Amino acid sequence: MILWTFWPKNLEEVNFRKKGVSLSPDKSGRRISNFKCETLPRQRRVRVTEKIKRTNKLKFETKAIHVGQAPEPATGAINVPIFQTSTYVQKSPGAHKGYEYSRTGNPTRTALEECLASLEEGKYGLAFASGMAAISTVLNLLKTGDQVVSCDDLYGGTYRIFEKVYRDYGLDFVYVEPTNPANFEKAITKKTKMIWLETPTNPLLKIVDLRAVAKIARKHKLISVMDNTFATPYFQKPLNLGIDIVVHSTTKFLGGHSDVIGGAIVTSNKKYYERMKFCQNAVGGVPGPMDCFLVLRGLKTLSVRMKEHEKNARKIALFLQRHPKVKKVLYPGLNSHPQHKLAAGQMDGFGAIISFVLKSNLAGTKRFLSKLKLFALAESLGGVESLAEHPAIMTHASLPKNVRDSLGISDSFIRISVGIENVEDLIEDLKSGFASV
Repeated sequence: MILWTFWPKNLEEVNFRKKGVSLSPDKSGRRISNFKCETLPRQRRVRVTEKIKRTNKLKFETKAIHVGQAPEPATGAINVPIFQTSTYVQKSPGAHKGYEYSRTGNPTRTALEECLASLEEGKYGLAFASGMAAISTVLNLLKTGDQVVSCDDLYGGTYRIFEKVYRDYGLDFVYVEPTNPANFEKAITKKTKMIWLETPTNPLLKIVDLRAVAKIARKHKLISVMDNTFATPYFQKPLNLGIDIVVHSTTKFLGGHSDVIGGAIVTSNKKYYERMKFCQNAVGGVPGPMDCFLVLRGLKTLSVRMKEHEKNARKIALFLQRHPKVKKVLYPGLNSHPQHKLAAGQMDGFGAIISFVLKSNLAGTKRFLSKLKLFALAESLGGVESLAEHPAIMTHASLPKNVRDSLGISDSFIRISVGIENVEDLIEDLKSGFASV
């Protein structure tokens, strides 16, 4: 079924439904026709099912370009317009055309939310001003006294909001080594309400068995949440593996051009969606229409970029693995990775993030990073350009030193985000860094 978004010329909200049955196409592949038109004046966004002639799902690349992004009818503009407005005129009190106030809803944002949901193969999408705003909204599903069991290796900003913000509001957080699913079940208590996951984890690139942990969450009636920023829905679809909620920093690979900050949530659970949608509006951590437009633009080329990111990352991981000044390389695509087989079984690719440990000290590591030119020394990841960073000083500085040490995030630990430049140029750039060690 193809869902197209449009603005009717008569400015009335309409919804087409097949008489007497659901619009969802049946397994027989019968053409659905004979629609009944009903006026829905208060519906926020119009979804029209047009020309449903087949039941085959659109492929990923097609959805990224078309879902939620039909040509604008008044002018024929191929791109979703940037609706740069804060409010919407109403014919009479409560009689609006689907939108009231842009914190509550904006047509550009709706297009992005629909597209994100389709890529993760979920029912509902929500867009936010940052990945942290998305994470905060998920945590709003909990109440004082509730507990979250989380993997022990995760983004420093996530750890910071857990420990420095929500713990002060009475939430409890427990961290477990995530490569053994049994560790999550052992940590569950009567207070536990949520399991929080990353895979690959940040920055150690551990792989979590999503099917196994999702099964544990269902057994104990817990909410399972997965940060899919590193893999993207192109390489991994957690909802299809049993996870309840997926979060993203759209700043990273989804935006893909290092020019926007954003976040997202996707779920197929209506109860969770309605609560998070309420919190999205009530708290107001929403993206502006220009930010939504930029992420939509990035999604259109996501599949092409991820293929090039991974191709370059594989070659660079092999180069690093053979280099005499490298002590250890962490990349799920290498056979040497402890969970390589698991990654291959639940992912469609291994991504573009590589972590490695130099045979050096902090001073040597700083020299290495300072010598790089194409690998820009900067926080973040997922852009078309390659980035390198020092987790202990930069992205994971919010973790106490004893926690970093226990995880293995040492002073000689480096994380790189491999871009889509020519891989030979990137390898030459790394060689210049090694020359200084």
